[in-house]
Amino acid sequence: MHIVIQFALISVAIFFVIAFGLILSQPASGHISGKTLQFEATRLGGTADIPLRYYEAGDGTTLGYRYLPGKSDDVPLLVFVHGSGWHGQGYVQFAEAVHGEGDIAVALPDLRGHGPHPQRRGDVNYIGQLEDDIAELISILRHPGQKLVLGGHSSGGGLVIRYAGGRHGSDLDQAVLIAPFLKYNAPTMRPNSGGWAHALVRRIAGLKMLNMIGISQLNGLTAIEFNFPDSVLQGPLGATATQSYSYRLNESYAPRADYLKDVAALPPFLLIAGRDDEAFQAEAYQPTLSEATEKGRYVLLDKTGHLDVYNKPETAQIIRDFVLGKD
Repeated sequence: MHIVIQFALISVAIFFVIAFGLILSQPASGHISGKTLQFEATRLGGTADIPLRYYEAGDGTTLGYRYLPGKSDDVPLLVFVHGSGWHGQGYVQFAEAVHGEGDIAVALPDLRGHGPHPQRRGDVNYIGQLEDDIAELISILRHPGQKLVLGGHSSGGGLVIRYAGGRHGSDLDQAVLIAPFLKYNAPTMRPNSGGWAHALVRRIAGLKMLNMIGISQLNGLTAIEFNFPDSVLQGPLGATATQSYSYRLNESYAPRADYLKDVAALPPFLLIAGRDDEAFQAEAYQPTLSEATEKGRYVLLDKTGHLDVYNKPETAQIIRDFVLGKD
């Protein structure tokens, strides 16, 4: 018995040495450079900004969103989630085009940890909080019987997939995915998302080990950094960019480890991507997602990259036709 206890204690000690060794071996750099996404191909705002509104999340935190109301209470509601590092203001032109003459209501939330004045930039309180925040906003905006569509671009699309597989997902009528992130090991991935994302993989592995045994106190540590070009960081909205995420925010912003299980929970969905996407392998979306569901419609746009895809006029029209049942 003494030998068994001694072996168990040694095993526990080795486990913690490995976990903490991985975490400490890869500190955040603070700023990365080199090849990144083609930010020059897109605008970071719309023709005019939509004023920020505010709502109170479940924990009492005030969060921002932009909203274009419908012409009546029974038009579809599209809640559209921004991509990593940015916020709703970058999607104003897109929202205006999808909104049309008010036959689709469009909301652009600034996710917790993002936007002009977040409580803690790049962080949340617990894994899964982004889903709870979105559900709270939906409960405020959605009218009884109103069709609900949840959409997102890039990591925002990944969050839509996660949401569908979570406890709030049964409320969705449709989903719109624009070049969505699936998982680091999905067939759709390019290395480092085309230079955009620098994941601290050893640190993430160590934190996952600790979370497996219920230790989450270090989940606020930085887990991923984003490669914003200086032209953005030094521009008028540079101070609103979120350049890194904590482990718990990064986990909250993506489908779960079994991402195809989350995919299988999606309602009927539309997926749009550019054939020249620098971050993801666009041609791999349909064969990958079709393993889990046949509810998807897939559209690949020629001569289109990762960031210009959502502001293409044809993107808005395809989405409008899908949401309004005209396709």
